[in-house]
Amino acid sequence: MKEMVDINVANVFEQYPMDYRQPLLQIRELIFNTAAGLIIVGELEESLKWNQPSYATKFSKSGSPIRIDRFGDKKIALFFHCQTTLVEEFRALFSDAFEFSKNRAIVLDPAEELPINELRFCIEQALTYHKR
Repeated sequence: MKEMVDINVANVFEQYPMDYRQPLLQIRELIFNTAAGLIIVGELEESLKWNQPSYATKFSKSGSPIRIDRFGDKKIALFFHCQTTLVEEFRALFSDAFEFSKNRAIVLDPAEELPINELRFCIEQALTYHKR
């Protein structure tokens, strides 16, 4: 697992109950692994935005930021910039795999197995949004 450099990000992850922390860490790892496989993305910046872990293509500017966090009382989510078409595209492709929150998030049940292939595709689309 990629080491957390930002102590504030690490603290946020430590505060999650284990039932939420594990799938969120799995999504975090998937974001970094997906980025590593995309030459145009380059290094990701991990930081906090609105007290949520955020992953941005700060240096290459190839994509739109992804944030991850709890969602409501029992879910987790990947949040995308609401002025992109990302969630609209994901809804058209994966309405049977995900729940969505308006035009801003993929919502998941942390107790269920993560749909890794579908999430990888969505993460790739976000990280390359400005290069498509």
